[in-house]
Amino acid sequence: MATPQATVRDIALEQPASIRVFERFGIDYCCGGRKPLAQACQERSIEPEIVLDAIEEESVAGRGEPTRDWTQAPLETICIHIVETHHAYIRAELPRLEMLAQKVVSRHAGSHPELEQIQQLILSLAPDLLQHLAKEEMVLFPYVTNLERNLATCGPPPLGCFGAVRNPIRVMIAEHDAAGEATAWIRVLSGGFTPPEGACPTYRGFYQALSAFEKDLHQHVHLENNILFPRAIELDESCA
Repeated sequence: MATPQATVRDIALEQPASIRVFERFGIDYCCGGRKPLAQACQERSIEPEIVLDAIEEESVAGRGEPTRDWTQAPLETICIHIVETHHAYIRAELPRLEMLAQKVVSRHAGSHPELEQIQQLILSLAPDLLQHLAKEEMVLFPYVTNLERNLATCGPPPLGCFGAVRNPIRVMIAEHDAAGEATAWIRVLSGGFTPPEGACPTYRGFYQALSAFEKDLHQHVHLENNILFPRAIELDESCA
């Protein structure tokens, strides 16, 4: 059972259904997931008991699409899923967000200057994220996949250009933190992705797209920070 003293990260790992609840309440379970639930709730001005009750209800009812438990999945399977699902989503969605931002800024920035700040955050985030994906796909994920395969066949660990695998992982986590800070600031500027009264369809679509992008990023980073990376480090250190 989840408790207010348990970290958000641990609750998400032990009860995958809780992820839907955290998303509903805007609680960060990936980059900021190492804080106790009580602290995360205090920062969002939410009573922990409300969140815990919602987690229990979600776990018992099992509403919506099932949330897969990735903690026991092969690392190769996790890597493939991340690339085909989350990396593909980012590559497809970033150009759309940039296009929507330009349209909304050109029409509404005069009365809503925060839109220009949101646009600049998107434009700054895009190249960093795309470079991040490339580093994972070309360097880190192939190493982790080969590491798991070789250990399964009692073969030698693969050769890497970075020493211990925790070194590139440390960089990836720092880049996740930067992306999380950018999307968190977008959430603040957009008032929780709430368009103003009477907003046009493009304005509403832009904020809906931003909300969906943040949700996908949280799921993406949770898989890597809380599941893939710790297991990869454990495997790598078992070969030392």
